[in-house]
Amino acid sequence: MRQFAETGLVAIDLANTWDEWLDAPERLPDVAALGRFCHELGEPAGAPTDADLDAVRRVRTRLRDVLAHDTPELRTRALARWSAELPIAATVEDHDGTPRLSLTADPERGRAPLAARLAVRAVADLLDLASSGDWDRLRLCAARPCRDAFVDRSRPGRRQFCSTRCANRAHAAASRARHRI
Repeated sequence: MRQFAETGLVAIDLANTWDEWLDAPERLPDVAALGRFCHELGEPAGAPTDADLDAVRRVRTRLRDVLAHDTPELRTRALARWSAELPIAATVEDHDGTPRLSLTADPERGRAPLAARLAVRAVADLLDLASSGDWDRLRLCAARPCRDAFVDRSRPGRRQFCSTRCANRAHAAASRARHRI
């Protein structure tokens, strides 16, 4: 059973490992959970340590800060600042005759730390979303306290909630508020 890889995008799945809607919002409470997260997303983690867990949580915080920007322009600037701090190596690879930019964590220093590899994968995911035309459809759930990230793939592009659960909860709260007046 998959617990973490809901979208298969490290950027969104890592951001959503903190969920204010839950009684215990931390979905990466220990190194075992971090190991499962990495396994589900195909990121070799070996035996993660407490230091890895702390570093990955810091990456998540930075990622959520990037995603929290209200406009694509502000999000782009935040992503540019964050990516400039990361040990990113870019290479062009051949994908069936089409060049594609591939980002990896700095290979010159040997195997990069887990948090750096996840951060680079998150940046790559966000750049892929931008290049596919979905940058302005990247949103945070409007149902408080949930702030899960999602990509609005609806035809009109006006989706506000990460899930049916949050949409139903928000609509029920709005209905209750209208009836109290």
